[in-house]
Amino acid sequence: MSRGLLPEQFKDLEPFMEWALAKESERTRKRLSSPMEELRAFYHAMLPRMEAIIEYLNQFPLDQMSEDAERLFYLTLSLAEVADAVELYGQPEVINGFDPSRFISVE
Repeated sequence: MSRGLLPEQFKDLEPFMEWALAKESERTRKRLSSPMEELRAFYHAMLPRMEAIIEYLNQFPLDQMSEDAERLFYLTLSLAEVADAVELYGQPEVINGFDPSRFISVE
């Protein structure tokens, strides 16, 4: 039996699969290249589901997640990436922040 992109109870989040990015540098690039409308849509879809998502993900050790659970985990990391843009900055870029290309991620 093949699994879906996300665990069954989170199928409604599948329109946001482009945010299921494994690397921090990819998530930063996605945030910086996305319009605020897209950031807000992702944020407002994910935020109300976070309690259920965390409860679901907590049943797995990080190195033993199924692929669909891992994609859900990556969506939560992307939410952390966009939350400040939506809640504080009102723009994809960090206000008065450093150029993100100056940071070198260890991935």
